[in-house]
Amino acid sequence: MISEPQLVARDLRRSFRIGSRRIEVLRGISLTAMRGEVIFLCGASGAGKTTLLYSLAGLERPEAGEVHFEGKPLYRNSFEDARLRNRKMGFVFQSYFLLPELTALENVRLPSLIRSRSQDNLAASYLERVGLADRMHHLPSEMSGGEQQRVAIARALVNDPAILFADEPTGNLDSASGRAVMELLLELAREKQRTLLVVTHDRQLAGLGDRQIFIRDGLLVHQPAAPVLSTSSS
Repeated sequence: MISEPQLVARDLRRSFRIGSRRIEVLRGISLTAMRGEVIFLCGASGAGKTTLLYSLAGLERPEAGEVHFEGKPLYRNSFEDARLRNRKMGFVFQSYFLLPELTALENVRLPSLIRSRSQDNLAASYLERVGLADRMHHLPSEMSGGEQQRVAIARALVNDPAILFADEPTGNLDSASGRAVMELLLELAREKQRTLLVVTHDRQLAGLGDRQIFIRDGLLVHQPAAPVLSTSSS
């Protein structure tokens, strides 16, 4: 049940230089994600969606503004930030980023190895959960794009993260495979009551979430209010 803010961003700003030009990518964005909420970040190519997602995930430091995750600020200590990302956050990217020389099982267990606790059984169970029980020992080159993205989803979940970030997770897939992958990601996130932030340009897929936030030219042009805090009753 959505109950409290988990991720809070205030006045995020980021720019890049291209030659002599300075391009403002984020121009003062603030938003709140509630625990267990599914949010889609929508907008045209170049609107700032991916930069915003990376800033929220602790991957790309904003030039100004603050990001707080579970009450603690990001971008204060690089070692602690990296540790937090490994323990509490899961990532799914458009390009899969699987290591080509490793099998599906070996790719999925990588995040747990970083924590010095190999999770072979858990990695195998997640591959079964995403429908790849018979592909565990296959290399990425022996798998379709949809299968590789399912491996990436299993890898994102193996450390039982509190929040998942997905950057155009269906961007390299055909419409049928993309829909299946997105529905699987949503199902797993909701099953575990995990917060999920997804960047997409697909309005149909975005309709599957709890909330859609639209970005244009580095600004939020439409942000529905976050869900009202709920309280449990006995």
